[in-house]
Amino acid sequence: MNTLVRYACVAVFAAMPAMAQDRVDHYAPQPSETLDAALANFSEYNAIMAGIMAKDSLTPDDMEDVHQLTYTLEVALAKLIAESTELAEQLEYVHQASEGSNGARLRDYGLTYLETAQKIVP
Repeated sequence: MNTLVRYACVAVFAAMPAMAQDRVDHYAPQPSETLDAALANFSEYNAIMAGIMAKDSLTPDDMEDVHQLTYTLEVALAKLIAESTELAEQLEYVHQASEGSNGARLRDYGLTYLETAQKIVP
């Protein structure tokens, strides 16, 4: 796995428990059990937040709405990071297979990699 990806993942996951301890945990996030669900939640909830942030001034209700949104966004982002870590590992298999002379192995690894990668960026 790419060293930069590994460090980024470790840093985010290490910070998440500390962030969780500093807040009152009173909203249930939407689950992001799959990559597709995480991408949908991340897109939808960021769009909602963007609408709120586009206002000239934020009301206490707006701030509470953003607070509530962050629970789902944090869960979605954690899933995206986990999936990205796995994707980096898959890409490394593709890289190694491309150096060899085994076209069948390269095809298998490449198709598995692309299946996930194209969900993130079609």
